[in-house]
Amino acid sequence: MVDVLAAPQQMKADRAMRTLTGISVAHWVSHFHLFVLPMLFPFLKVQLGVGYIELGFALTVFAVVSGLTQAPIGYLVDHVGARKILLIGLTLGGCALIGLGLHLSYPVLIVSAALLGLANSVYHPADYAILSAHMDEARMGRAFSIHTFAGFLGGAVAPAIMATLVAGIGGLGALIVAGAVGPVVALFLVGLGIPDAGAHKSRSRGEKTPQASVITPALVVLTIFFMLLSLSSAGIGNFGVVALMGGYGVSFSTANVALTAFLGASAAGVLAGGYLADRTRRHGQVAAACFAVNAAIVLVIALFSLPSVLLTLAMGLAGFLGGVIAPSRDMLVRNAAPPGAAGRAFGIVSTGFNLGGIVSPLLFGWIMDQHMPHWVFGASVVFMVLTVLLALVTERKPQAAGYQAETASPHA
Repeated sequence: MVDVLAAPQQMKADRAMRTLTGISVAHWVSHFHLFVLPMLFPFLKVQLGVGYIELGFALTVFAVVSGLTQAPIGYLVDHVGARKILLIGLTLGGCALIGLGLHLSYPVLIVSAALLGLANSVYHPADYAILSAHMDEARMGRAFSIHTFAGFLGGAVAPAIMATLVAGIGGLGALIVAGAVGPVVALFLVGLGIPDAGAHKSRSRGEKTPQASVITPALVVLTIFFMLLSLSSAGIGNFGVVALMGGYGVSFSTANVALTAFLGASAAGVLAGGYLADRTRRHGQVAAACFAVNAAIVLVIALFSLPSVLLTLAMGLAGFLGGVIAPSRDMLVRNAAPPGAAGRAFGIVSTGFNLGGIVSPLLFGWIMDQHMPHWVFGASVVFMVLTVLLALVTERKPQAAGYQAETASPHA
């Protein structure tokens, strides 16, 4: 009798594990593809005969397209189906890189960057819609953390993979192989039997889906929150090394070790944050507390020239705390999403990341051009403080617009 009762639970757990595995692999691909073009800049510069400004413009095109299409893709996720949109995104991103490898030219590079931006806009709305619908409610924070960690891992291994491919088969071959990863993973997800999600699923089961406005005050605040998160970390991630070298007399190797500690600890913090997110409903307070301490640590880095060991420890702790809030951040969005609109909700708030990605290179580049390297960390502190305030605002009515465990789908 016990075995008969346990069998359905085991099957449900197995389906959830397959779903989490597949979605995490897809997120790995998204971050891996983010770094393919930047890692090939030296090769592309020589082959195309262009400068870094022209190559940087390709990344700007990527960011703009991705930012403009996040919300519309979220709408498609909810109305067409998350699984179908995710498979299209994986295939489109892969074909964009394959096409560039087969027909290398600067116009094709720009088109490829635009298609990669469109493909990139798929992952957050589709991934989170599927996870929200099919993960165990009691482990939702950990599911989000594993998904986020997989993305971090994709970016972390991209430089080594691309360097190996270029050394082995050349730049064009590296583009083609890196692109082929997308369609291959799409086929893997089909074979794995990834489930679908979206409002259309509720309609197919005869359930009534409440018609609520997606652009709620809570989601507007969270979009700004995501932008501030991006701005608070982008300056350190992209300009931290040159700021430490230019303003604090830190050696190149020490600055890189400190940045590595920041990035590596961020990934570890994401996993730890998943457990924390599953043990509280006060996700805004978790985010505010972590970022308040983070702001204090980064302020110390901004004001004082720390010894190498202390600098590395401070950067590592700052990165860890920044990672811890990621699952709570995602839970805030999930709780604020109207029923049947998880795709649109995550698509809207993820636009904040893209806005931060567009603004931060210009802002922190200007700071460095003004010979104010200390303000790379100082400006990050300002954005962290604003993030703390917004996190507390989102906590004031945490259940105003969202769906909670009591109203989650039977699969959640």
